Amino acid sequence: MKRLVWFEVHPSISHTIQREKNLKRWSRAWKLALIEEANPGWRDLYEDLMR
Repeated sequence: MKRLVWFEVHPSISHTIQREKNLKRWSRAWKLALIEEANPGWRDLYEDLMR
């Protein structure tokens, strides 16, 4: 089962690409902390994104 547990919205594609490149360099622990801060219950956010 797959869930969308985190997403970000950016003002432009260039900002989005740069953010993705930065995140790819982060450790797994930092990425998990980012998710935990925004979505501690790991709720599926897909429906929120589709609204």
